[in-house]
Formats: sequence, structure tokens, C-alpha cells
Amino acid sequence: MKLISWFFAASIMINLIAGSAAAQSYPNKPVRMMVPFPAGGGSDTMGRIVGTRLSERLGQQIVVENRPGAAGSIGADIVARAPADGYTILLGSTSELVQYPNVNPKIPYDPVRDFAPISLVGTIPLVLVVHPSLPVKNVKDLVALAKARPGEINFGSAGQGATTHLAVELFILLTGVKMTHVPYKGSPQAVADLVSGDVQLGIPTMPAALPFIRSGRVKVLAVSSAKRASNLPDIPSLDEAGVKGYDATLWTGMLAPAGTPKEIINRLHAEIAKVLALKEVNDALDKQGAEAQGSTPEQFAAFIKTEHAKWAKVVKTAGVRIE
Repeated sequence: MKLISWFFAASIMINLIAGSAAAQSYPNKPVRMMVPFPAGGGSDTMGRIVGTRLSERLGQQIVVENRPGAAGSIGADIVARAPADGYTILLGSTSELVQYPNVNPKIPYDPVRDFAPISLVGTIPLVLVVHPSLPVKNVKDLVALAKARPGEINFGSAGQGATTHLAVELFILLTGVKMTHVPYKGSPQAVADLVSGDVQLGIPTMPAALPFIRSGRVKVLAVSSAKRASNLPDIPSLDEAGVKGYDATLWTGMLAPAGTPKEIINRLHAEIAKVLALKEVNDALDKQGAEAQGSTPEQFAAFIKTEHAKWAKVVKTAGVRIE
């Protein structure tokens, strides 16, 4: 029995030493950053801005890999099942970490158990936009039209249970209107069909919509955040426009597979914090309407649990479910 105990203790010690040695040399090859949404969306934009500077700090390339689908859950599941060695990380978001898990209880990963939070990265406001052919000038007009034509206005989103879907569901809950949902694989595709007139409305991420707002191909009525956005200062928040209590933003954060050595988590956290403090990073994010927002790993873990509970209430009240 003593011999078995000795071998067990020795094996633990060897694994600890090996893990510590690996952490000290980390990273010695490129790191894959999974962005579970298409190129051009809010998460992708933020990931590439931060990833470029993080590559410089780590001395290894951060390779952004876009794996969209199922409101971001496909890419998240890939990271959850990846080796816990720090060479596959997730730029997670509101969607696949706290919203879609409430909509689809059968997802193959647990957003709390299967990931090791590293740091919050930032927040991205959404924008309420409509096709120019829709005869509305403001949010009040939109609510009146939607009530006069229940179910006739189609809205696009990045997928069932995604942030851009639940943002509209929250709008519907607070205004009492009825609209028809058309899900896509990401905000860029939803915005493209909004521009073409295939759907009439959406609340996409600001980076996905901004080029079309500036060119006049979509009409912006409000921003989703509690305050006005710095790069759209003349556009009211939804709360300000009369939808009292409305506040919905997309937040992003970096996570690794559960079991990743603490030394690697700490290294990544320290470098991300330095990247988020850079003026050029903050300026680049600001141009997209985004804002850097860091945290400790422990704060991020607690934040995920709080956000999960918040959106569980919205999902339950709205009756959004995938069985």
C-alpha cells in the first residue's frame, strides 16, 4: 500500500514539474484564437485588434480562426474539447457563454465547468437599424408600425439564441410588439440581407453595421447601450428613445480549456491587460464603437455566472427555446 502511495505521489509531482516547465517556456509555437463568428462581426473585429498586439507581446503569432454557427456554440465546443495547454483559446462572448446555453440546454459544453476564464476584453454596443424602405423615422414610429402590422416586420440575427437575436426579443418584451425572426450564421450575413431588403430590421453589432450606416444603406434609430455611443453621438439609446430599461451589449472575453495550467492563465492575463492599456488599441476599438474592459480571471468567472442568470430571465419570459 505504501509503495502504491509513493508511486501515486511521485506521478503527481512529475506532472506538476512537467506542467510548470511547459508554462515557463510558453508559448513556443503559434496560439490559435477561436472566434466563433464570421469575419467582419463585432467579436471578430475585437479579436483581430487585440490579437495583433497580443502576438507582439507573446513573441508568437495569434492565429485567428473563425468557426461560426449555432450562435457561436460550434467554435466554443471546439475549444472546450481542445488540449489544456494554452495553444487554443476562445474569444468568447455573451452569445455562446450565457445566452445560447439558456436557449439550448442540450449544448455539448458547460460554459462554467469547461473553460478557464482569463480576462474580459471589451464591450461592443449594438444598433437598431432598419431598411430605408421602412416608413419610420424613429423608435416611436417603429413601435407604432409594428403594433399596426403584428408579425409582418422580419428581423435578422446572428442565429437562434445569439446576442443579436435576444437583443430584439428584449425590445419585443419591453414594447409589446410582434415581429418575425430570421436567423443567420452571423451579423454580417444578417446585415447583408437587411441592406438588400430581404429583412426589414435588426439589432446587429456596431462593427457589422457601421459601414452601411455611414453609406446610408441602412437607417439607424438607436443604440442598445445605456449611454450614447461615442462614434454615433447624435443617435439616442433605446432607453432614451422611450424603451425604458433597455440595455444590451455584446461583451467579449478570453478563455482557455478547463485545466490549463495556472501559470499559463496568469501569463495570458498579464499580457492581455498590457494590450488593453495601449492607446492605439483603445483608439482602434473606439472607431468601431467598442470599449476595452479588462478583469481578473476570478472577476470574469463571477461575471459569467451573473450574466447567465440575467439572460435566463429574458429567455424564460420571451419563451425562446431550442428543444
